[in-house]
Amino acid sequence: MDKTTMLLFSILFLFTFLTIALSKTICNQDDKDTLLKIKKSLNNPYHLASWDPQTDCCSWYCLECGDATVNHRITALTIFSGQISGQIPPEVGDLPYLQTLVFRKLSNLTGQIQPAIANLKYLRTLRLSWTNLTGPVPEFLSQLKNLQFLDLSFNDLSGSIPSSLSLLPNLLSLDLSRNKLTGPIPESFGSFKGQVPDLYLSHNQLSGSIPKSLGNLDFNRIDFSRNKLQGDASMFFGANKTTWSLDLSRNMFQFDLSKVETPKTLGILDLNHNGITRNIPVQWTETPLQFFNVSYNQLCGRIPNGGKLQTFDSYSYFHNKCLCGAPLDSCK
Repeated sequence: MDKTTMLLFSILFLFTFLTIALSKTICNQDDKDTLLKIKKSLNNPYHLASWDPQTDCCSWYCLECGDATVNHRITALTIFSGQISGQIPPEVGDLPYLQTLVFRKLSNLTGQIQPAIANLKYLRTLRLSWTNLTGPVPEFLSQLKNLQFLDLSFNDLSGSIPSSLSLLPNLLSLDLSRNKLTGPIPESFGSFKGQVPDLYLSHNQLSGSIPKSLGNLDFNRIDFSRNKLQGDASMFFGANKTTWSLDLSRNMFQFDLSKVETPKTLGILDLNHNGITRNIPVQWTETPLQFFNVSYNQLCGRIPNGGKLQTFDSYSYFHNKCLCGAPLDSCK
């Protein structure tokens, strides 16, 4: 083997060695230091045993690193169903390229939502659910202008819903269900800045009437069930809307059902346990319903024949004032 060939071989070997070495250690040191602080703050749980300072943090469990365009910074922190106790570490705000932050199904996670989260300007998904977080839904969440999915469900959050959440220009889904929230639905929710988000506010203690401005929006999914809301909710109906799922059950709504038209896209409609009056419109036979329940209201008249309405059993209709026809008893 001549000297030129040996030199080329040596250069190729060195290049290959460096490539492999670099590929094994791509974790940003600042991110690594921050993650180790987070681990310590959570009392070094076994769930994070892979967070070994001697290894590359991009290989650690519960994490994702971005590609070279973001210099392999940490872009996702997802801690799910582990024996984790304590509060959300403030150091999460020191992961500047984070796009996804999830703490979910952690029954021993307590305290309030960490203000340092407001530092995460690239955050798209924030999911803090099935924990024991307390305190309010914080106003500072409206600073997260890239946020698309906000899920704070299944917690012990209290107080009112911040009207500023409607300022999030990229929001696609807002889930505040199963908390202890009180007060009205904000008037500002009738004027979201971007696309109309899916809205889940069920199993709270919300009260008052729904702002009429919400009727100007075309929601795809709404769940306001199991609250103390009252008044007219007919603004959510309309033949020109494209709503797929509407759940207003177990509130105190009162409106004339005979005057509302269902969207041609409606697949799920639950109105049970309210004070809704009059009769079911014939137009509803044209609706592609997959789930339907109007029980425990004050409806009267014959259930229209046709479409999907006879495919549901009597449970979907019973305990009304004088509703009749299949699947209930025939009209006299």
